[in-house]
Amino acid sequence: MFDFLEGYDVLGAFWMTVKLTALSAVGSLIWGTLLAAMRVSPVPLMRGFGTAYVNIVRNIPLTVIILFSSLGLADIFGVTLGTDDFKSQGFRLAVLGFVAYTAAFVCEALRSGINTVPVGQAEAARAIGLDFSQTLRLIVLPQAFRSVIGPLANVLIALTKNTTVAAAIGVAEAAALMKTMIENEAQTLLIGAVFAFGFVVLTLPTGLILGWLSKRLAVKR
Repeated sequence: MFDFLEGYDVLGAFWMTVKLTALSAVGSLIWGTLLAAMRVSPVPLMRGFGTAYVNIVRNIPLTVIILFSSLGLADIFGVTLGTDDFKSQGFRLAVLGFVAYTAAFVCEALRSGINTVPVGQAEAARAIGLDFSQTLRLIVLPQAFRSVIGPLANVLIALTKNTTVAAAIGVAEAAALMKTMIENEAQTLLIGAVFAFGFVVLTLPTGLILGWLSKRLAVKR
């Protein structure tokens, strides 16, 4: 029944999806946290940059960003990210595009968590001599992260599914292999079912584990 899978590296394609997701998630969390700090910063220039970045990037289709990462950065500006290998370059540029896009959603999730922290705690931190960065790092962000584990889990699940867009620039992840298999085999429904099941296996445990963690670490007010 599944003889059509022979000759295709399905596990390798999903491993590429996992690597795209993991690296993009780490980069998005770092950049998104910095953007969230900018959005609540007392410095108008930083606050304006963070607001403009989030509002612009969230309203650009992900496909456009990924294509710009490949065609724009690589072909027009010559950005290679330290490699001349076409496959490695495509992978790295895809990760860069996913980080740029997903960080905007991480930022908004974190900002909503920051807003749940009572203002009095920040005022108390300033009263004992902590500056803005210390207050954010030691008082606000630890509570904000605990408040938004659930929303961040949704962002991570969306990122996992969004990695299929990387097929547009030739990254050999799951969606690219599925397209090739559909073109070569006469088992469209079974191929679709196999890849749908694969993505369920990737995303369902993530949602369940992070959902449990969200309840476990919820800040008690």
